[in-house]
Amino acid sequence: MNLLGVDVGTTSIKAAVFDEAGTMLSQTTVDYILRQEGNQVEFETENYWKLFLQAVEEVTKGISVGAMSIDTQCETLILTDEAGTPVRDAIVWLDNRAEKEAEVIDKKFGTKTVYEVTGQPEITATWPACKLLWVKENEPETWAKTKKVFLLEDYLLYKMTGKFVTEKTLQSSSLYFDIRSGEWWSDMLDFIGVTPDMLPELLDSAQYVGDYEGIKVMTGAMDQVAGAIGAGVVRPGIMSEMTGTTMVLFVPEEKIPAYNPDSKVPCHYNYDGKYAGILWTNTAGMSLKWFKNALCEAYDFIELDELAKAVPAGSDGLVFLPHLCGSMMPKYNPEAKGTFHGLTLQHTRGHFVRSILEAVACMLRSNLDYLNLPIEEIRIMGGGSKSPLWNQIKADMTGIRLTSLSQSETACLGSAILAGVGAGVYDSVISATEKIVKTKKSFVPQGVDYSETYAAYTKLDDLLN
Repeated sequence: MNLLGVDVGTTSIKAAVFDEAGTMLSQTTVDYILRQEGNQVEFETENYWKLFLQAVEEVTKGISVGAMSIDTQCETLILTDEAGTPVRDAIVWLDNRAEKEAEVIDKKFGTKTVYEVTGQPEITATWPACKLLWVKENEPETWAKTKKVFLLEDYLLYKMTGKFVTEKTLQSSSLYFDIRSGEWWSDMLDFIGVTPDMLPELLDSAQYVGDYEGIKVMTGAMDQVAGAIGAGVVRPGIMSEMTGTTMVLFVPEEKIPAYNPDSKVPCHYNYDGKYAGILWTNTAGMSLKWFKNALCEAYDFIELDELAKAVPAGSDGLVFLPHLCGSMMPKYNPEAKGTFHGLTLQHTRGHFVRSILEAVACMLRSNLDYLNLPIEEIRIMGGGSKSPLWNQIKADMTGIRLTSLSQSETACLGSAILAGVGAGVYDSVISATEKIVKTKKSFVPQGVDYSETYAAYTKLDDLLN
């Protein structure tokens, strides 16, 4: 049976068909542009469906598909009437209009209670609970027409099958889902004025929903969970690290970490009914891209790697703080700034490049130190994983094996795996990943001593951040 995985991202839809062995048979990408005015970000709801159909039609042309699953971003909110007709445009997850409503919810419940119920350590305008309260307070006519509350995956499932259902990983950051009980949080619903009948039925991931054009449709997972499954990150001890513009870490956990008022690390509901920490930084690969575009326009990234490779570990004392857009985790400081420190006449262009690579590796290690969990392997993704030098620096900096993957479209593969589990092709997510997720290359620690480099980075970060 061929399996279809669809990854609905912020500005593009990626779709791919895989056979049961995990071989990609076809793929496509459909791009789109959001509408933004100030802190409001919207998209015409019906266009999500039209673009989704376009992607599915393109990727399945000439190929039979037995089952499919979708992953999407979490917080994109869609409101409809009883018949499922949208009553306004979708409020995209990036939208921050509900700042006042976030403050109202914070005052009512407090961050400690919200974290202990939902796993979210802060109350921000992006969460659906805040957006719903905003619509209720600012668009009473719209609110009066609202009978069904969807997130994006829910809406696409409804359009395909007519079933009003959702899955639990997607609701992790709604702020009205209890990740301990796996049920709706009634106190929050009462406060924001949402009745349970306005919300879809809660299902686990990889559950059969209905048929669409002869394809069995299964519940999927939020995009980060799907991406982790596609990378084989399905048990404690193995985590993923994506160095793209930012750095994103996905860490499976057996239980919800205790509340820490100084932490901004969220705990999400995972596909298996357990949990996952998701950490991110504001800049990672962006730091290197900034340096290249601003000061090394004539060099490509491979040439920059060669320059850095000629410089000894530690960059001869040159230390970089990569906080070009503030600091997020493990320290939250939106006012933090980037800097080079320790500059002398001996430092060359290669020293600057290597210090950037080492700084991002230090940032990875600082997040691992904060988590304080036993990690035996890091599965690596994103543009940064294409640099063997950077991968080796991270392995030596953390003392942990890094492993790259053969398949770059891990979210599509993860969704396809969930489709296969739901259709009975695979016994479980774990057995499926063991069978079809292929690793490419491992980078093991070579004994390079970065202790002084990390100490210098930490000291500078403590001083300035």
